[in-house]
Amino acid sequence: MNENSNNLASKRHLLTVLLEDYFHVGAFNHIIQRGQWYRFETRFEQNTIKALDLLDLYDIKATFFVLGWIADQNPELVKEVARRGHEIASRGYYHRTIRQMTPTEFREDLQRARAALERASEQKIIGYRAAHRLSAASDLWALDVLAEEGYAYDSSFVPNVRATHQEPRLRFAHQHRTDEKEIWEFPVSTFKLGRWMVPIAGGNYFRQIPHTLLRHGVDHWHRNYDAPFVMYFHVWELDPEQPRINAASSLNRIRHYRKLDKMEWVLKEYFGKYKFVGGAEYLGLSTSLEETTDAATKPAPAQMPTTRAPAIEIFSELAPQTASQISDGRTPVSIVVPCFNEELALHYLSNTLKSVEARLEKDYDLRFIFVDDCSTDKTWKSLNDLFGAKPNCEFVQHAQNRGVAAAILTGIRQARTDVVCSIDCDCTYDPHELANMIPLLTEDVDMVTASPYHPQGAVRNVPSWRLSLSKASSFLYRHTLRQKLHTYTSCFRTYRRSAVADLKLRENGFLGVAEILGRLDLSGAKIVEYPATLEVRLFGWSKMKILRTIVGHLRVLSRLLVMRVTHRGYPATRAQLSSHLLPEASLEAHSYQPTPVATPTKYRT
Repeated sequence: MNENSNNLASKRHLLTVLLEDYFHVGAFNHIIQRGQWYRFETRFEQNTIKALDLLDLYDIKATFFVLGWIADQNPELVKEVARRGHEIASRGYYHRTIRQMTPTEFREDLQRARAALERASEQKIIGYRAAHRLSAASDLWALDVLAEEGYAYDSSFVPNVRATHQEPRLRFAHQHRTDEKEIWEFPVSTFKLGRWMVPIAGGNYFRQIPHTLLRHGVDHWHRNYDAPFVMYFHVWELDPEQPRINAASSLNRIRHYRKLDKMEWVLKEYFGKYKFVGGAEYLGLSTSLEETTDAATKPAPAQMPTTRAPAIEIFSELAPQTASQISDGRTPVSIVVPCFNEELALHYLSNTLKSVEARLEKDYDLRFIFVDDCSTDKTWKSLNDLFGAKPNCEFVQHAQNRGVAAAILTGIRQARTDVVCSIDCDCTYDPHELANMIPLLTEDVDMVTASPYHPQGAVRNVPSWRLSLSKASSFLYRHTLRQKLHTYTSCFRTYRRSAVADLKLRENGFLGVAEILGRLDLSGAKIVEYPATLEVRLFGWSKMKILRTIVGHLRVLSRLLVMRVTHRGYPATRAQLSSHLLPEASLEAHSYQPTPVATPTKYRT
């Protein structure tokens, strides 16, 4: 299988580019769900343009494996890739492993993705790469389905020693035959190291494996095998500044973020040394798609973004005025967002709140109050940039860091409405649930609090230490206070402003959140508990100090116990005391997944 030395210079290899964003990847799929994709700051647009410019520099035409979801969200980007002469191929519609699908579901996913990609690119889609590596031992059925659906080639399989020992051809480009059809397989290229088959084709391998070994492996393939070397990279690997998903495990963070700054110079070295083409060009196949005369089937052109000048009004004096029902029949509601060093989470928050507004605007006139608790990062500037031009947003900045409970009370006092909500800046509770919580704040209720520990609540991916601490504290509060709730420490709440605006807290930080509830409880207020889902914090790090928090909870509990025993609670705000827990039989699970909206991008012409 040796190549003649005089043919090496003209030898062609395959280059494939995976067009997806940093939050689509398999390393994060257990903490990020598809229904959350719209919340993230998208960077695939700028990273794809960077990849295209790099390929133009070396006059390389590649195959771009694209998610159908991306084609539907940003068809102009896919069209731009095709316009620059590259082949568009399928990555499936969502970033799902085929092992999560039946053959029928896989076929439907292929058809949906192909329709979206052909609509956007005006190319015939003949190539496919799965979201996760496939194995010859268990996944060959997928090639049968691909062949039946008319795909010409696949590039999803990673060879292993056992499979290639039985069939050496599986390590190289080969044809897979079904009863009536055939399909080319371009497996990920590997280097045989003793008893191991080490992938050296790109992506994570380029970043983690010492480059001296990689360079030797690629050169060995180039000189010794007739089959093309199959190289790939993700467009997000050209983006060292991408947001960090800190909720991922240490191993997955290493896999995803380590040596991102290495990828570009490694690619440049190989681009300058070898010749690369896309899959269709290598096979000599056309991707021409007959033009349709039905204009309705063509994607509408993307709207270019407009530049907005940030405008911000800062309220330094707290002079709230209570608002009642407004003239259009909607109920005025204020949403307080306490922020401390949340620069990394604000894009996620911004996209989430856009969807919340769209969901609630029919029934509620929403006003947002952002309270910056003297952040030391760029939180204040980012708040200005993201929300400054919105007329329903107000901003308050503490002169010194006072704590989350103090920030919530500052926002409540700033509010001009009697219904005030507080949410976590990191959206660990879904703010869409306010649509279900606000109606529970009836005339005789002073607080509705989210409860992940309610029998119908849920917890997802939250660290065990945090759960243990929170559940233990809730157990103690339940035996100290009058109302027997399941959760006492949630920041995600709806308040009657008149019931809490004048509270004087001893604890201004996280402990003060429990103190607010405790003081309301002992004053005779009515509290409703709403089952909700608590998710792991995705961006940044928790600011909770474990030992300090434990000691602090004991301190708060002792004060509340003394108040209860000595009847020194605040004056009663209601005629009678009732826990007003929602009957479990009447509760229904609520979920909301808004349709993502594409971010338009301006392209080079």
